[in-house]
Amino acid sequence: MKIGILGAGSIGATLARKLSGAGHDVKVANSRGPETISSDIVAAGARSVEASSVATDVDVLITSIPLSRMPGVKTLISDLPADAVIVDTSNYYPLRDGRVEALEGGMVESVWITEQLGRPVAKAWNAITAGSFEEKGREAGDAERIAIPVAADSDRDKAVAMALVEETGFDAVDAGSLADSWRQQPGAPGYCTDLTRHKLPNALAAAEKARIPQRRDIVLEAITERFPNYSDVSAEYIVRLNRAIYS
Repeated sequence: MKIGILGAGSIGATLARKLSGAGHDVKVANSRGPETISSDIVAAGARSVEASSVATDVDVLITSIPLSRMPGVKTLISDLPADAVIVDTSNYYPLRDGRVEALEGGMVESVWITEQLGRPVAKAWNAITAGSFEEKGREAGDAERIAIPVAADSDRDKAVAMALVEETGFDAVDAGSLADSWRQQPGAPGYCTDLTRHKLPNALAAAEKARIPQRRDIVLEAITERFPNYSDVSAEYIVRLNRAIYS
């Protein structure tokens, strides 16, 4: 499968390595140019390209960029084939950006993304820490294999996204429609808590929309207070904290 990845941060880079390793033809782009793409991504088999060509001639486009930059993606997908699947990995946070703050009115951010792009999307890989995603993939059938929720309105888009999740070393769990994808966002019991496919469905069902913002903000405040430098936070700490606050 031909896959384009827009964004070469922690999640995007790991996606590039894992999907290349699974045998896919992967190209990666960011906003700073192909020369800034990490050499280990290229060594894993992916190609670094200009952002303007990342959506050209691909079966799947994965967007792994800050939510505030999503409106600018529309100009980059003019060459995206009509039958290509878009999978987004972003999350909503209360950023000081008017376009993002508008989501506080109640719109689910994944639905907002479809409006910005004028294309349907699937939501996947947003509910796992970068550390867990990089280090904790396991073979199918492993009892401790972590599950990742996948939401989409199109059955085909969801099937493609779920298949790719499985290839990255995690069980894919059907999380419903995009309108329900708030259940896999920061503050929800299934967000970055490293649950198995047997436990994740219950966590998604237990999410309470009205309580999510407060729980999300409590975790952010706790992390900021203890770790002024966010890069010092371990995935294990985040998972433990999320399990304690979000459940």
